[in-house]
Amino acid sequence: MFINWKTRELNLNIVYYGPALSGKTTNLEKIHARLKPEVRSELFMLNTHEDRTIFFDFLQLTIGELYGLRPKFGLYTVPGQVYYTVTRETVLTRADAIVFVVDSQAARLEDNRDSWRDMRVQLQRLNRSLETTPLVIQLNKRDLPSALPIATLQAELGLGTWPCIEAAAVRGQGVQETLHAIIHAELADVQRKLAAARVAPGASA
Repeated sequence: MFINWKTRELNLNIVYYGPALSGKTTNLEKIHARLKPEVRSELFMLNTHEDRTIFFDFLQLTIGELYGLRPKFGLYTVPGQVYYTVTRETVLTRADAIVFVVDSQAARLEDNRDSWRDMRVQLQRLNRSLETTPLVIQLNKRDLPSALPIATLQAELGLGTWPCIEAAAVRGQGVQETLHAIIHAELADVQRKLAAARVAPGASA
């Protein structure tokens, strides 16, 4: 979280995390396409082997202000392959909130498990934990016949009580709901932090 007092902007970063080809890029592309050009930046894309990392910024003008500040969100994906560990950790250092995108297909269960474990380990290296980081789970590809039952995914991956949202991102289903849920969770977390710190102009958090 960074506060730009000159522009009265509250800069927050949301990272879409998950195994390769789970639908992270599709989520951001759908969100970007629905936003008005005047409130978003261009979509920047870095192609990696088998996957893509993309990011863009946007101003959320419909939710009002916090302490006189306008929330500005940066949305990022990270490459899911195991050999991009350093890249994922670098992006996670900037994450104020996380959307974990699960590939619901039965054949991808182990990939989901590995990615979930990897995320927790990397957060621990950064002296952070999921318990103190705003998190929403997106159960993607629910439209496919090979999708596992939600209860099975929750049990096998140990998703606990984190909010889970069903999605078929390629069709646009569940994309906005996921975004709204993580923004709500993130702003609630920020409001608690700002209230506790009684942040004043000239400070950053």
